[in-house]
Amino acid sequence: MDFRFGVVGESVRTAGDLLSTARRAEELDYATLTLRDHLIPDGFGDQLAPMVALTAAAAATTRLRVGTLVLANDYRHPAFVAKEAATLDAVSGGRFELGLGAGWLREEYERAGLPFDPARVRVDRLEESLRIVTSLLDGEKTTFAGEHYRVDGLTVHPVPPRRPPLLVGAGSRRMLGLAGRYADIAGVLPGPCRTGRSPTS
Repeated sequence: MDFRFGVVGESVRTAGDLLSTARRAEELDYATLTLRDHLIPDGFGDQLAPMVALTAAAAATTRLRVGTLVLANDYRHPAFVAKEAATLDAVSGGRFELGLGAGWLREEYERAGLPFDPARVRVDRLEESLRIVTSLLDGEKTTFAGEHYRVDGLTVHPVPPRRPPLLVGAGSRRMLGLAGRYADIAGVLPGPCRTGRSPTS
């Protein structure tokens, strides 16, 4: 098994920080640069929007892989996640890795006016999202009718030559099961985020 080392851009606050971090990571032969997906500083500090920022990081490098660690599923419809992932994979020359999670930061949901549903419901939504996203990124014409999402004969453009590697951020037994079924990579947390706070806080 090969080991890779990556950089999480937690201290990246500006465009200049982003580009210098990406170039330095590539210069030092790190495999990946990943960004978090948060609307409020909380314990991480202010964050750039990950998909836009990663596009710029990919354009500023030639070998460095870029990825999300992780997108909060409740903030975007899976059809749009798949579209953006396919586009970023194309413009990066196949260097994108898509990380998805169920969402956990209660204060962020509340401040954005989003309902913070029980963990079971958030994970149910994520599972439906994973089914849609993987089908679309595999180039399939996708029809899905679930409790939370519906798509009807949808395809994605551009179709990736191969599905970007998928990471699922997981802490609970059920989330680890989802990672095992759908993901290429499991981002293992110290414990489940049921309370809306970090498991380490």
